[in-house]
Amino acid sequence: MKRSQDSVSSPQKSSKHKKAKVAPNQVIHASTAREDDRHNDAVEGEWTRVEKRKAKKNKKVEAKHDALMPRFMYVNGEIVKRKDAVHINDVRDLVLHIVADAPPPNWVKVEHPRSIEKVVALLIPGILPSTLALPPLPTSATANPNIPLSIPLPAESHTPIPFIASTYSHACPTRAPGDQTRMYSVLSEFFQCQVTPQEKAKRQAQRASQRAFDSTPALYMLTLKEMIENEYPVPSYMADVFEKGPGWIETPQVSEESLLLLPADKLESKVYAIDCEMCLTEDGKELTRVCMIDYESGIVVYDKLVKPPKPVIDYMTKWSGITESLLASATTTVAEVQAQLMPILAPKDGPVSILVGHSLESDLRALRISHPRCIDTAVIYHHPRGRPLKPGLAWLTKKWLNREIQTRGDSGHDPEEDARACIDLLRSKLRYGPSYGEYKTDFESIYERMGRASGRGGPGSVRSVVVDHGNPGVMHGSKASSNVPCTSDEEVLEGLLQAIPAHEFAFGRFTGVADALGWLTPKATAAETPVVAPAEPSPIVLANAQATLNNQLVTLYAALPARTALIIFTGHSDPRRMASLNARKSAFESAIRTGKKAEDIDKADWWTASDGRELEEEVEKAKRGLLFLGVK
Repeated sequence: MKRSQDSVSSPQKSSKHKKAKVAPNQVIHASTAREDDRHNDAVEGEWTRVEKRKAKKNKKVEAKHDALMPRFMYVNGEIVKRKDAVHINDVRDLVLHIVADAPPPNWVKVEHPRSIEKVVALLIPGILPSTLALPPLPTSATANPNIPLSIPLPAESHTPIPFIASTYSHACPTRAPGDQTRMYSVLSEFFQCQVTPQEKAKRQAQRASQRAFDSTPALYMLTLKEMIENEYPVPSYMADVFEKGPGWIETPQVSEESLLLLPADKLESKVYAIDCEMCLTEDGKELTRVCMIDYESGIVVYDKLVKPPKPVIDYMTKWSGITESLLASATTTVAEVQAQLMPILAPKDGPVSILVGHSLESDLRALRISHPRCIDTAVIYHHPRGRPLKPGLAWLTKKWLNREIQTRGDSGHDPEEDARACIDLLRSKLRYGPSYGEYKTDFESIYERMGRASGRGGPGSVRSVVVDHGNPGVMHGSKASSNVPCTSDEEVLEGLLQAIPAHEFAFGRFTGVADALGWLTPKATAAETPVVAPAEPSPIVLANAQATLNNQLVTLYAALPARTALIIFTGHSDPRRMASLNARKSAFESAIRTGKKAEDIDKADWWTASDGRELEEEVEKAKRGLLFLGVK
């Protein structure tokens, strides 16, 4: 699998040994000092013998691993039997086989997997077959398109990323997840895995035990960890993780002593659904309407238009439902809203109220209120493709309540309608149990799986780290041992160099080449004019990005310890044409849903059967990726 390379001396691997037995501590007296000196000499001699035994055993272990050098070998006979190329979840399961307890894959053989010290997985979109002078992927009519391709040596190919050609002998085609018209998240597919049968049985038992407590909404309150993961403005008395700016308040903490003085009928928290609408000002989105409904009675207890502190530059009516004429009569300020809501959130004659909403952290940020007791329908209900994706409220209501909301088109959303949808979704959850509205209930993060693995020193012995752009700690890295947020590929490289020595599994993502190719531009929306053909990247910019990536890979590889598996996968190909066609399709379907007839729409904006076939072809092209496997 690997090109020939210089051998690297292996660092000594520490292992567990029994400690030498030492006499209990004693008080040293002057009359017994000489005797104690003889005793200490004996103890030191004993420790010297123990250290020699440790060193000798370590040498044997290292020699054994050196004699059993791990390597990857593709099993072409199994690959040709596959309907599709190797999937992203196959790459994930390969990692779990090496690091955790997953069974061996059939499409690749791993010789001596237990000799692999560490696994580093890199997602690098933008490395194409043409980058490595590979022939175009064949069609199924001419040859099997799933077979690994031999990579020409750098001298033969003049590749702009010679590290790949000099380190790996083959590139294995991969296929990203998705359906006929969409490509799903590569990150979600890689970081989510099926639970083991033992864990599945454990979860089923937990769900069964929870049903006895399903009668109270408090069961679905977000934990502190969930609030932090979903970027809630957490009150300071819960955790010092959120810095409140000017104009912020927090719901006061109620003491346990005061709760003990309440009568029994006042001990249960009131539950309110809340939804806010925002408009855009020069300072960003600002609160312009808030609606709150009592969960038990269904009565609207608060509904106010709010005057933002700065002039509105975009009413965002299509979403907010707010117009210039509607907001002209508003006089209530955000501070006044806070003062009016606080007696509801923290009543003097009862415990702190529970708020329910959809992506409630956005509403609380608009209100500038930190609240401790929250239920989020975007968390207790799942996206069909699993975490970290969140479902939309309109989709949830249609799927689980069998009714449609947010159907007013350009007139925008109604906050009362949205708040009532949240109430009914919570009622359904209470009625049908915790697993209602969940997808992939038998899936978990790969880091949870690694944490339970017992093959490398027992559960908890596998330390993992995610080094990625943005804030991976609240997304795909939320379950990892460590997270390193980055703003550039340079920071990703530095983060990996610092993190790899202390972790058994590391994930990093380099996006510089994809950015140079124009792949990281914002997604097209229905309101934008779709791009007919993706623009060609600047050759100079692309060449610089590829050279930078090559240098970063060389630097990273040189720092890796011996017997580290370096797995690089590209995830997908150019997604721009696929995204452009999907935006055009969405715009046409949206126009039809709002009541327009086809003859009222410009023919150039129609969505035809021919467009549908082109979209399916572009989706298949976008799903193509490459995989490189090797061990240093």
